[in-house]
Amino acid sequence: MATGQAAKSARTVVIAGIPDGLLHDDVMTDILMIHFQMSKNNGGDVEEVMYPTMKKGVAYVTFEDEEVVESVLKKDDHRLEDKRLSRYYPLKVTRYCENVFSSVTSVLNMSIFKDQFVLEDLIQELKKKSVALSFGPLQSNGHISVQGSFPAITLLRDFLLLKAKSLSEKDEREDKSHQRPKKRLQQHKLTTETSNFVRNADVEKQVIVLDTDMYHYMKYFFPSMFLVNGDVVISDVTDGDVTTVYIENAGSRSDAGQVLRVKEKIENQSIKLHNTLRKERIYFEERTGDEKWRYERVCKSLKPHYPSVLITHYDTHIDVIGNPSEVFEFTKEVSNKIQSLFRTT
Repeated sequence: MATGQAAKSARTVVIAGIPDGLLHDDVMTDILMIHFQMSKNNGGDVEEVMYPTMKKGVAYVTFEDEEVVESVLKKDDHRLEDKRLSRYYPLKVTRYCENVFSSVTSVLNMSIFKDQFVLEDLIQELKKKSVALSFGPLQSNGHISVQGSFPAITLLRDFLLLKAKSLSEKDEREDKSHQRPKKRLQQHKLTTETSNFVRNADVEKQVIVLDTDMYHYMKYFFPSMFLVNGDVVISDVTDGDVTTVYIENAGSRSDAGQVLRVKEKIENQSIKLHNTLRKERIYFEERTGDEKWRYERVCKSLKPHYPSVLITHYDTHIDVIGNPSEVFEFTKEVSNKIQSLFRTT
């Protein structure tokens, strides 16, 4: 049902660039509602405007019809104009349902391909194949930085692995036919560097690089994935936004294939969650102990109503992770309750 609770996040857009503090919140809410109901802005009937929010200059606009979201997003230039404003303000409008997990930046050593490809041409091929990734300039040493989501980085990794593997197999065939006997050293270098770039499926140790928030969510809601039998050992190292998970055999009699199966299970689950979850960050404005205590108390009281949401407390903020609908409603309730508490103090 279009107006059902589960579909609310799909009917919501995020508005950034709102001039903060110029007008009373109720007045700004009215201006936003008028803007997104006007046909010249590709708008339609607005069900709700959530403003202010936990983020300064950000509002959530929910339409009655999901199709209006698509129409609003197609408009290139949204200008907030009203006689109550001294000038117009450009707005950034984005889809609420898009996940906002941190991107990972990886540095690829493309020099292993330089004897077989023109690296600039290979990079262009990668850009066409991986449109969701951002590529930096190709360095003179063959290194290039790539930024994007973990699933997109994983697909790029698999693509390069196949290319490197095909080159290795080609060199083996040519060496056996004695057509290029001096190629053995180069082949060894290619094979060695490829195994460093991505772990070979036959080895007894596998590595997965995950978004730290995603790792915490999986550990909390899917603990069985990390509680395997005594034949497999799982360890992790967290460095900021990135957590590296190591999966390896516990002994010589272990099945190497089991390690690979555990790795694939974790990897597939992380990709699935990346496509279905959203993260919101609630910042503390005053960062006082009393303010943090209020937020913690409110989050604790609401948590039973949102069993699939993960709440992580930090010194400067709170991260909320879950499906878009629950995260949207949870942060909205937190905002309302916090504002109510501040009004009564």
